[in-house]
This record gives sequence, C-alpha cells and structure tokens, in this order.
Amino acid sequence: MKLVVGLGNPGAEYEHTRHNVGFRIVERVAARHRIALRHERRMHANFGVGIIAGTETALLEPQTYMNRSGRAVLAALEDCPVDPATDLLVVYDDLDLPFGRLRLRAAGGAGGHNGIGDIQDQLGRSDFARLRFGIGRPPAGEDPVAYVLAPFTADEAGGLDDGLERAADAIEAVVVDGALRAMNRVNAIPKEEAGT
Repeated sequence: MKLVVGLGNPGAEYEHTRHNVGFRIVERVAARHRIALRHERRMHANFGVGIIAGTETALLEPQTYMNRSGRAVLAALEDCPVDPATDLLVVYDDLDLPFGRLRLRAAGGAGGHNGIGDIQDQLGRSDFARLRFGIGRPPAGEDPVAYVLAPFTADEAGGLDDGLERAADAIEAVVVDGALRAMNRVNAIPKEEAGT
C-alpha cells in the first residue's frame, strides 16, 4: 500500500489559497481514479483508498490545519500498512520554487514548511518522500504568510490546471516506480522554462 498526503487548511476561506495546493493535487488524483474522500474522525482527515496503476493507494487530507498535519499522518499510519521510508509521499506548496515547478525528493528537511516540520516531529523521522509544488516568492515587501494564504493570481490560475495535471502525473510515477526512480523525470525543467 502507498499513502499520499496532500497538505492544506480546512474550510472554505482557505480552499483556493496557494497554501492549499497540496489538497488540490490529491483531489485531482482522487478524481482521476474515482477515489472517494470521506471525513474520518479518528484520523482527523479526509481519507480514501483506491487502486492506482494496480497498487492499493490511500489518499489523505489532514483537517487539523497545516501546522498540525503530523497528527493526521500519524493516525493514518496506525491504520495503513505503510513503511514511511518507501510508501509515504507528502505533497505541498513551496515558496522557493517558481510557480508550477515540481520538485520530488526521497527524503529531506522541512525547509521552513510548518506542515512538513510537524509531520517530521510526530513521526520522529524525515526519510519519507515529498513532492513540492512551486508557488513562487511574494512580491518585495509582501508578508509571506499573507501571500501563501491568498488565492492564486489570474495569471497563475490560467496555468494552474496544467500544474495540477503534472503533479498528479508525478504522484502516479512515484506509485509505480518509487520516488528515487521517478525523480529525474519529475524534476526535469520544462523545455519552455529551459529556453530550448
């Protein structure tokens, strides 16, 4: 079994914010594979299980607010027969990547992301895969917290669907091949960005 966790904040006021792109990516995967996400009180999360590329895969959206995401992940791991080192993938937004850029890693630090930091604290480990979706840096002088909690701009919204599709493709690649084998393909810079 694989466990894919998308990070975000619950509630309509956060639904379309940059910080909730992890939820949107997991929801795109759920729609592709007809996996119903239902609220599971014991996990403090929306949760569903289905088959992706022949592999049983659980999808999780913690409903604990971003900074307490680890509580839901820990509860899911108690129910799911998953080895975090090989079968857990966490998907979230990243200020340090240009908008729409994907970066897959098999392990690593929190990089200042409070959701990832809490998951690492709760699990007592950092050897799990993570897929970052670039949201870009805020304009000079804008508060980073306000920026991540704001909706995408109209220009960004025009490219968001393509980014969500590529992120869903990346998740499928990790389910099929594992994070290490999928990294080169997922992390490749698109030709239009590379100037070729």
